[in-house]
Order: sequence, then C-alpha cells, then structure tokens
Amino acid sequence: MITEEREIDLTGLKCPMPIVQLNRLMKQLEGGDEFTAVADDPAFCLDVEAWCNKTGNELLRFENSEKRLVAVIKKKA
Repeated sequence: MITEEREIDLTGLKCPMPIVQLNRLMKQLEGGDEFTAVADDPAFCLDVEAWCNKTGNELLRFENSEKRLVAVIKKKA
C-alpha cells in the first residue's frame, strides 16, 4: 500500500512479491513520479536494481541499514 508520502511498505514480502507489487504500483503513477519502497528481503537490493534496468525506471538511491532496505525510485517519463 502506498501512503500519501509516496512510500510503499514491502516488508514481510519475499521474492518475487516486492517486484510484483512495484509493477502494480507503477500503473497508478505518472511518468516522473518518485516514490520510496521499503523492504526487508535480502534479495530486494539486487532485484530492484535489475528491475529498474529492465523497465527503464530510475533507481535514485538505495539505503541498506539493519534489516531495512530503502529504494527511492523515479518512474520513467
């Protein structure tokens, strides 16, 4: 679920569900929109990077801190 702050909570989801949820979210956003995805699946780091490369969306920043993985993503225009 995405909040008004444009953050989607993917914690508790295991591969491939975080990416499945990101694909669903992208259908609701406009080109150029930015959002934050928070996950705890160790595979999320590599998965989100590969997904952005494949889809043309931009991974603006990735933070990895104690069981909390945060990706800031910009939807392609």
